[in-house]
Amino acid sequence: MAQRTNPTLAEEEKLWRRGYTVIGVDEVGMGPLAGPVIAVAVTICATSAHEIKDITALGIRDSKMLSEKKRESIFEALTTHPLVEWGQGSVDEKTVDQINILQAGLLAMRKAVMQLCSQRKGAVDERIFLCVDGTRIVPDIIADQRSIIKGDATVLSIACASIIAKVLRDRMMHEYAKKYPEYGFEKHKGYGTKMHMENIKTHGPCAIHRRSFLKSISP
Repeated sequence: MAQRTNPTLAEEEKLWRRGYTVIGVDEVGMGPLAGPVIAVAVTICATSAHEIKDITALGIRDSKMLSEKKRESIFEALTTHPLVEWGQGSVDEKTVDQINILQAGLLAMRKAVMQLCSQRKGAVDERIFLCVDGTRIVPDIIADQRSIIKGDATVLSIACASIIAKVLRDRMMHEYAKKYPEYGFEKHKGYGTKMHMENIKTHGPCAIHRRSFLKSISP
């Protein structure tokens, strides 16, 4: 079995040398039966790995490979770091039902990139390059970009976006669990676990369930 490696700055450093501001983009919440899709765009304001040794020392990995406690710790470090800037985009379950989940994910990513770019001071003329996790690119964005399969496992800025997005969504689902305690959202975060499926059959769907995802579930 091949040894798993942590994300690196190889992609960012290559693009920094070409004069780009690099933005890593990732989304979470594509698979759950309930709740929003959350995307995050992250830029690390540096030109070499030497400037951000404290970030690379955090143990950043694909968010799915980290414990909740570790994600929270890295989230706090990233979102308070002076060289890390980020934006988020959210698409709720009603919109998911209206436009489908693939379009919702793209819309969330576009919102995240637009929010990040709008809040960057003095960055009007910079050359932007988006590194996007997966197989798609962000629509309606004037920037160079490429999709990177398993980018959250190989590209540091994408992994940072993955972690921030995951923590934001998990926190949101914890809040929904207080409003809808019969579904156990704090445990499964809206994914189709056995417990969640049984609770839907017992109580019916609530306001944050994606109706388009529930068609195959018997009442």
